Amino acid sequence: MLLLAACGSTPEAPVDADNAEASSQLSAVVNQRWNFLLLGTDERLEFDERPYFEIGSDGSVNGYDGCNRFFGQVELGENQRIEFKQMASTRMACPNMGDAQRVTDMLTNAYRYLIDHDRLVFFAPDSRVLGGWRQAD
Repeated sequence: MLLLAACGSTPEAPVDADNAEASSQLSAVVNQRWNFLLLGTDERLEFDERPYFEIGSDGSVNGYDGCNRFFGQVELGENQRIEFKQMASTRMACPNMGDAQRVTDMLTNAYRYLIDHDRLVFFAPDSRVLGGWRQAD
């Protein structure tokens, strides 16, 4: 008669580098205030009060486009996918309403994002740069 005995343990799950990176990217975007920097690659707009936005850990977004306050939902996905949804805003009349709308359009047209140090860049589905934001101090 032959008896075999062995100690068993469950092997640790391998660390998925892609998931770790995605989690790091998400945490870098969420619960941060992002101040408007520029449209496209080099167009700076002047506002009395700088546009900004902040994404909450619950997927909510709120901010200011240079004229109106806005709010809605954001979905962050794999490969730095981002989608602003169910956006709504106040309806104030401002002298720079056109530029404020361009800021809002940058958000609603965003398809992907990239974080480069303290900057957040949004890209369209065709990989065109929509604009950039800088992390608030």
